[in-house]
This record gives sequence, C-alpha cells and structure tokens, in this order.
Amino acid sequence: MPQTDARRTEAAPRARLRRWTELRTAAASHTRLRWWTELPLLVLVYASYSAGRLLARGDTRDAVDHGLEILRIEKALHLNAEHPLNRLFTREAWLGVPADFWYASLHYLVTPAILIWLFRSRAVRYRAARTWLMTSTLIGLIGFTLLPTCPPRLLSAGHGFVDTMAQYSSYGWWGGEASAPRGLGGMTNQYAAMPSLHVGWSLWCGVMLWRHGRTPVARLAGIAYPLLTTIVVMGTANHYFLDAVAGVTVMGIGLLLAPYVMRLADRVRESLGARVPWVADASRGTRSSIVSGGCQTSAGERIPRQRESLPGPEAEPGASPKDAGEGAATAAR
Repeated sequence: MPQTDARRTEAAPRARLRRWTELRTAAASHTRLRWWTELPLLVLVYASYSAGRLLARGDTRDAVDHGLEILRIEKALHLNAEHPLNRLFTREAWLGVPADFWYASLHYLVTPAILIWLFRSRAVRYRAARTWLMTSTLIGLIGFTLLPTCPPRLLSAGHGFVDTMAQYSSYGWWGGEASAPRGLGGMTNQYAAMPSLHVGWSLWCGVMLWRHGRTPVARLAGIAYPLLTTIVVMGTANHYFLDAVAGVTVMGIGLLLAPYVMRLADRVRESLGARVPWVADASRGTRSSIVSGGCQTSAGERIPRQRESLPGPEAEPGASPKDAGEGAATAAR
C-alpha cells in the first residue's frame, strides 16, 4: 500500500505536466497558419486602410483648423518640440536627408520584416501580434476620418515650419507631397496626420523586438526605433507631438481589443467550419492524432511515445498489458 501511494504521488505531477504540454501543443496546432492565407489577409487589410485613408479627406479648412488647435494646445502645455527639431533638420542636411529617407521608407520595410520574422520563428505568438497591428491600424483609420488634420509642413509659412521632404526632394524618390513618389501625390491623403501611425507601427515593432528578441542588440533596437521615429516625424514637420501621443494611444486601444477580435475570428471560423466542408476538414487535419506501429501520439507530438499505465487504482478498468506497451507485456509474463 505505501508503494502504491508513493507511485501515485510521483505520477500525479507528471500527468499534470503532460496534460498541460498537450494542451499547449494542441492550441498551437489549432492556430497554425499558412503564408498563402496570411499574405492575402494582410494585403486586403492594408489595401482597405490605404483606400479608406484616401477617401477620408474631409474639408481642407477643417483640417487646417484642427492642426492650429493642436499647435495652440501644445504651446499652452509647453510641448512644442516641433519647431526646434524642424529648424535643425532644415539647417543640417546630414540630418534632414536621412530623416526623410527614414520617414519615407522604414515603416514599409521594418514592419513587414518583423511580421515575417514572427511568422517564421514565433508562430504561436504571431497571430496575437498580427491581430494587434491590424486592429490598431483600423482604429487609426477611424481617427483620420473623424479628425482630418493638417500637418505642420502644410501650414502657412508664417507658422515657422519647413517641409524638409520638399526641400530635399532631389535626394530621394519622393516629391513635394508627403512621402509619395513623384507624380503620385494626388493618390495620398496629406491631411491624415492624427494619429501618427508611423509612431504607432514603430512602437509595435519595438515591443516585438523587446519581447521576442534574443540579443541585447535586438532589445536596444526595440527602444531606439520608436523613439527615433517620433523625432523624425516631428523634425520633418509631418506630425505634431500630440499626433505621436495619439498613435501610442491607438496602439494601446488595439492591444486591449486584440483578444476580443481573436475570439470573434475563432467563432467565425467555427461557424464556417460547420457550413463549409473544406474549412472543417482543414480544422480537423491540424488536430488529428497519429497512431502508428502500436505507438499513440497526441496532437502536435513529433515523436511517438508509448503510453505507460500505472498498476493499482489509477489503471483504467479493462486495461490489458498490450495497452501499456511491450515493457509492461513482458513484465506480465
């Protein structure tokens, strides 16, 4: 009797650990994603964002009024860092030109690169990160629609701002209309300054690098990238400081809403799985167990292993030595 109790005491933690591991593995296989489904989804969301941003133009006079109101609030709060940064970038080309390249390029390069990195090396966490980014982006689109805002560079010259991207346009591919390529300025909404998704996306990238980067360099980049992006958007006169604050706020709201969005997506997938045969087959395929050569394999296990049955009260009723594997069968003889 004491031996049986001792075996039961030792087996209980192992059983709980095995059950927890199998649950996590099953959850990972349940959320397994494929690039050929992810890529069209991301393209669709970005196309919708770009089209919505273009359509949400609003009235130019209202946009200018909103920009001036933001400037007045910042001056009242002594937060007006845009003017000194803009004067520095205008005076020093060795700062202004790289800043313009930073503003015009990196959010198109760094954000997709980190998405791909997460998808390839952190697939279990990728879905939550992607949902956070997409949700925040759509919230930002609502901000562009409800509050069209004139950026500092488009205010009249009397307000003291210089459009550095127009000043240094000969150095890059952009023209005098934001970061759009030459001749395509009419295809962008220049009054979508509030919130700054340049800052929002850079914050998302920074959080991903800080949380999932394995080296001190990655974590340092996770801190530096959003901070430098905030300086760049103000120094190039593309955003006010409060636009950057709004971008951070939008990302915070998106982070809070992301779990609910994922639950809704799971419910939609389950509903489609009940109605569309190929969705149901794919769902069952990722969670099916594999049984081969007398070895039982749980969902997600890469190496089959034989089940071990304990003697005594924990053994299942009607269990035979064959259920316990060859070792148990030999012992029974």
